[in-house]
Amino acid sequence: MSIESCVIYEKKPLLSVNEAQERIYAALSPLTQSEQIPLKQALGRVLAQTIYAPISLPFARNSAMDGYAFCSKGLSSDAPFTLTQIGAVFAGSPFKGALKEGECVRIFTGGVVPDNADSVIMQEQVDAQNTAIHFPAAIQFGKNIRQIGEDVRAGDPLCLAHKTLSAIDLGFLASAGIEHVTVIRKLNIAYFSTGDELISLGEKLTTGKIYDSNRYSLHGLLQHPNYNVFDGGVIADDRALLKQTLQQAAEKFDVVITTGGASVGEADYVKAVLDECGSVNFWKIAMKPGKPLAFGKIGGCYFFGLPGNPVAVTTTFDIILKPALHYLASATHQKPLLFSAICTTPLKKSRGRQEFQRGILTQTPEGVLEVATSGHQGSHVLSSASAANCYIILDKDVTHVDCGDKVSVLLF
Repeated sequence: MSIESCVIYEKKPLLSVNEAQERIYAALSPLTQSEQIPLKQALGRVLAQTIYAPISLPFARNSAMDGYAFCSKGLSSDAPFTLTQIGAVFAGSPFKGALKEGECVRIFTGGVVPDNADSVIMQEQVDAQNTAIHFPAAIQFGKNIRQIGEDVRAGDPLCLAHKTLSAIDLGFLASAGIEHVTVIRKLNIAYFSTGDELISLGEKLTTGKIYDSNRYSLHGLLQHPNYNVFDGGVIADDRALLKQTLQQAAEKFDVVITTGGASVGEADYVKAVLDECGSVNFWKIAMKPGKPLAFGKIGGCYFFGLPGNPVAVTTTFDIILKPALHYLASATHQKPLLFSAICTTPLKKSRGRQEFQRGILTQTPEGVLEVATSGHQGSHVLSSASAANCYIILDKDVTHVDCGDKVSVLLF
């Protein structure tokens, strides 16, 4: 019988989800080794060191719009005035002359503003008659010029160490002429399924066998710019084989993940093997789905033994592994963004474990967030997980939720 489908009386209280997370963070040593890569390959990677601006941005004074640049010295905005256009400034082609009193230049967005000009007036505000440019009264002097260093001054930090680079960051760094960046090396992760009942896709399904879905879920969950991932396949329910496989993997990878075999059945060897060849930090937590979760180390490799039930795999990954792997790869810890929503379906649970039920979050035309159960909540039921877009988080002492009650929601 599965540990997820029966009542187990524990000899001592199980770790809460928060306690398990704290113990994991306390045990992890984030990566420090780095590598240099081209900027175009850096999306989603984590900076190993702060990048400082080699130049000021903007590098030169330039126009914020299409219009006319001039020097306001000697002019008054209280009355109309006329200036003579002596040239045009396009982006990339600075004006080579010097503006004299009574002169202006046509300038386009991004064009370098002549040295002695201090104002740009948009083209829609003037009346251009050949080279005679008529300016109305009440215009504002000293406007529409992007000043040198207005965004960043040379020597200012552009992006701080441990920042995960976004597409905007790539553009920001490129604007300062940064061609290569030094990032934390990728985290090397291996994952395995365990169990004699598992068969691969393409094989004929017979009574007692099931297709291995967990490795496909993990393959998707582990797609990340900061991870190198290895699919180790299925390990049979053989204690010696499991021990040998995990020891060999621990020599090559930073993290090893297994699914199945962490429960209390006679063929569940994960905890026993971890005791033999490594160390167990904890085994089993007060979480549903996902109670039989093992965490420890084999040599210098971190080990996570996930449950075998497919929904428990994805839930423990989202709640426990995902933030832990992020911390390992970036040395930063971000609390999940939770939403408060009105529950539109009644919910039930047993007291004792924090529960992560699958739900569907929607928003009313008035902007109110509402959430409903996505269906059957069994840890083997993938259909309701597939239909869901969030977790409904119910604390350990909650036994029911009525329609209209507010609940905490975590988006997938």
